[in-house]
Amino acid sequence: MKQNIFGMSLPQLQGCLKEFKLPAYRAKQIVEWMYQKHVLDFQQMTNLPIALRTSLTDNLDIFRVKLLEQQDSRDGKTSKFLLELVDGIAVESVLMRQSYGNSVCLSTQAGCNMGCTFCASTLHGMVRNLTQGEILAQALFINEVLNKEEQSINTIVIMGSGEPLANYDNVLNFIRLCHETYTMNLGYRHIAVSTAGIVPMIQELAKEDLPITLSISLHAPNNVIRSKLMPINDKFDIHAVVAAGKHYANITKRRVTYEYILIAGENDQAEHAEELSRLLRGQMANVNLIPINPVVERGLKRPSLNQIKVFEEILNNNHIAVTVRREMGNDIQAACGQLRNKHAAENQL
Repeated sequence: MKQNIFGMSLPQLQGCLKEFKLPAYRAKQIVEWMYQKHVLDFQQMTNLPIALRTSLTDNLDIFRVKLLEQQDSRDGKTSKFLLELVDGIAVESVLMRQSYGNSVCLSTQAGCNMGCTFCASTLHGMVRNLTQGEILAQALFINEVLNKEEQSINTIVIMGSGEPLANYDNVLNFIRLCHETYTMNLGYRHIAVSTAGIVPMIQELAKEDLPITLSISLHAPNNVIRSKLMPINDKFDIHAVVAAGKHYANITKRRVTYEYILIAGENDQAEHAEELSRLLRGQMANVNLIPINPVVERGLKRPSLNQIKVFEEILNNNHIAVTVRREMGNDIQAACGQLRNKHAAENQL
């Protein structure tokens, strides 16, 4: 197979092109074609000499992703894309059109091995990590969709399938790459990374000197409930995770978001809200309450609207900053992993 150059940074591409004995500016022209103009055919790169276009075509490849399936919500605000990678593996990405701009949720692994009991991504385990280019490919595919509407991506949330901090180097390379002017020119403050709570990597991320937002999947107020919902809690318990979040906020001066999926009868009671308030008191943080998007295979249910309101009010009364996530894409099963699992099941028939 020819080497795929999609996803390379400018210095990486310059190194790749050394054998062609090209001036450095040629690499800059090529990355602009790939990342800004969405051109994936060397023959269409009209500011390159014809002979060079032919030589590059014979020796290199530009593969982004192929669209396998797209689902659009009835209100037109959410679109979910099932995208095929070069080896045939499928991953999901989601576009959310909000009043404040366009946000995309990207996957960092094909599948997931965290084992969280409420999540569809982990049902079949993890296949492999995604490369920096494969993560970038998801973003640029959606950016091209938006460009046709004279819009673009405003915010990236790395919260799709997989544990981003278990694929640390590729995720960090992607974040730095989409910040470059020749790709997306996206400010670091418009990027959020979510983790199930891998404490050493949270501490490592704090050293990177990047003003990105850290979101921690907490989903419980104590170790007993969190271990039941999230097996990783047996390795990094809730107090260690919250301490790591506090450390990240202190080092970066960035408010940490604690994600909390509300599951009826599991973690949604008033006493849970009080316990969560005590756990997070004094932190530079906010809580994002997420009524569960039910996964058929899991059998978990969302609380009533009144129960959600009571939980929110208790946090507010305890001076914990809290928001309730606005539901988007329920009619297209926009939760991580659902579309990919459906595709895998159909292709096994």
